[in-house]
Amino acid sequence: MKAFGKILGLGLLGLLLIIVALGFALTHLFDPNDYKDEIRQLARDKAHVELTLNGDIGWSLFPWLGLELHEASIATLNKPTEPFADLQMLGLSVRVLPLLRREVQMSDVRVEGLNLSLVRDENGHGNWQDIGKPLPTQASTTPGQPAPAPSEPTGSEESASERSVKLDIDSLTVNNARVQYTDAKTGQSLTAESIQLSTGAVHEGANIPLKASAFISAAQPNIKVRSELAGELRFDRKLKRYNLEDMRLSGEASGEPFAGKSMTFAAQGQLLVDMAANVASWNGLKVSANQLRALGELNVRELDKTPLVGGGISIAQFDLRTFLDSIGQPLPATADPAAFSKLELVSRLSASPTSLALEGLAVKLDDSSFSGRVAVEDFAKQALRIQLKGDKFDADRYFPAKSEQAKGAKAARQAEVQQQEATAVAGAGSSPLPSAPTQVAWSTDKLLPVDRLRALDLQADLSFGALTLDKLPINDAQLKASGQGGLIALQSLRGELYNGTFEATGSVDVRPAVPQIGINTKINRVPVEHFIKSDNPEQAPPVKGLLTLSSDLTASGNSQKALIDTLNGNANFTINDGVLVNANLEQQLCQAIATLNRKQLSGDPRGKDTPFQELRGSLVVRNGVASNPDLKARIPGLTVNGQGDLDLRVLGMDYRVGVVVEGDQRAMPDPACQVNERFVGVELPLRCRGPLELGAKACRLDQDGLGKVAAKLAGNRLKDKIDEKLDEKLGDKVSPELKDALKGLFKR
Repeated sequence: MKAFGKILGLGLLGLLLIIVALGFALTHLFDPNDYKDEIRQLARDKAHVELTLNGDIGWSLFPWLGLELHEASIATLNKPTEPFADLQMLGLSVRVLPLLRREVQMSDVRVEGLNLSLVRDENGHGNWQDIGKPLPTQASTTPGQPAPAPSEPTGSEESASERSVKLDIDSLTVNNARVQYTDAKTGQSLTAESIQLSTGAVHEGANIPLKASAFISAAQPNIKVRSELAGELRFDRKLKRYNLEDMRLSGEASGEPFAGKSMTFAAQGQLLVDMAANVASWNGLKVSANQLRALGELNVRELDKTPLVGGGISIAQFDLRTFLDSIGQPLPATADPAAFSKLELVSRLSASPTSLALEGLAVKLDDSSFSGRVAVEDFAKQALRIQLKGDKFDADRYFPAKSEQAKGAKAARQAEVQQQEATAVAGAGSSPLPSAPTQVAWSTDKLLPVDRLRALDLQADLSFGALTLDKLPINDAQLKASGQGGLIALQSLRGELYNGTFEATGSVDVRPAVPQIGINTKINRVPVEHFIKSDNPEQAPPVKGLLTLSSDLTASGNSQKALIDTLNGNANFTINDGVLVNANLEQQLCQAIATLNRKQLSGDPRGKDTPFQELRGSLVVRNGVASNPDLKARIPGLTVNGQGDLDLRVLGMDYRVGVVVEGDQRAMPDPACQVNERFVGVELPLRCRGPLELGAKACRLDQDGLGKVAAKLAGNRLKDKIDEKLDEKLGDKVSPELKDALKGLFKR
């Protein structure tokens, strides 16, 4: 037995030596480079590709079937001179015996200098779509010969096709690869360079460690991205399932959109793609971009059609202003520099290649909270849909900050008003009449982003528990607006304001070169002092009372000044239960009566204010000047009628007011301010001129008008004396009719 074993061992050793010797002879005596033409033809016939072998082919036979290709390229048959892929070197080796069991056991696979060029032409056809397709002449049948009917696969063929080749690769390495994609139709160009890929052992159904890195760039706009990817890949070809577990993607992006700055990003999670079910998912999603941090999960369905994305996302609180500035997209300066400093978001999301919707949205912005829905239904049309409900929101904080020019104009206006106010002393009315203001009260800063509004397709439905707008606190505010093609309609803006109500509708048309604005407003019993109060908290408003207003106004332009300069329309107003602050008109009118009585007031000035029951009138606005032809007021003891203009461009007024006075109605009246019978029905004139902020403090006795009143009273007094003399002389000697006729002669 020992001898047999020894003989068997020697026989096997001899056989092995023979095989090795045969392999040595084949690899040294047989040169595959002599068969390049046959290999190219085989590639055309079997793989339907044009294979170009410019370098040498190296190979080994046993126990590894080794192959090395140098300077090779591949093109489609219809464009054989335009390779879509070329490489410097491809090296691989396969164990021979496992191939007989349909198992592919490979050692390290190395790819050096791969260059892949993907091109889509003007018709949208990609060069990769022709890979492996025969030429049309090869696929066509002989003229007149019917095409062979497709045969049904036999059971053996089906079983053979179902059998899969078992993969077993020690590692895969790709060095210095490059992939370029060009779309001639859109002009888009993407390039991935310096691609490095390395994996561990590749076994189907087992985790495969992999690492990859690349530099990616785009032409329009110019963007450059450095990226690194790591994780463990698992795949099942029969089930068509692919997992990338513990995926970690990181890198840095820069380029034109970042305006010289950069964004550092990272993402991780568990990726799954199931091609059989046409679904994909990203669980345990974690994303960071500079200061931004987000968590969530994404699910994609209908991969074979139009992919639809669903899932949820949560963004931790971050400083939006700082974040946007860090990526070269700074926010415009706002009235409050601290605006947009706190933002956090939780939402479900759904998306497609053309749309995005945030459902069940919960947002916290600075001190405000919102809930509802925000969607972009069509990216190309900028179709924005907003349905939000907020607890409180101070809109003034987010308005654009005023320019230095606007600040300077406002300061000049305030200085002018303060100077006028210093000389407008309420009291006897002996101080000079204030001059008409000259300083423009409005800013020339741009108001509307016209280009954005022209492209916007908007439907908005907003509500707020408390909304601050132009320093006005509005409760239960509701806003509905829509816009399309440059025409924005304010369907409704309503709410409660200082125990009153208001409602506004209007439109903004940015289709013309100069924006056109129209607005209708209804205000019901809102304290008027809140509309006209000064920025100086120490300066009291000139008038108080409950305002009821209806207006229909139009304007054009894109700044406060332009809108006021072109303001036109009509308005009606009523102020009830009001007070003229720091303006004792009764005292000034008593002074007028005392002047007509040729007496001096003996009492001290009384209260500073003048209360009134009602102040009403109508306005006709033409190019920023509001004419008020029918001003009427009901003041205890007074009847007031007036007419004048409000110059809204400089916030100035010029009024002539007639006041019918009953005189001092107190229990102990001032003798100089008593109204005798000849003063009954006499209208005393006032002139009001100056900044609107002064209110009734800018009113003085109209000396010219007072002289006319005095002349009229003197004529009435002479007539009364004549009538008395006629009565004395005629007595009962003539009839009453004749006596009246004689008195009438003196009236002419």
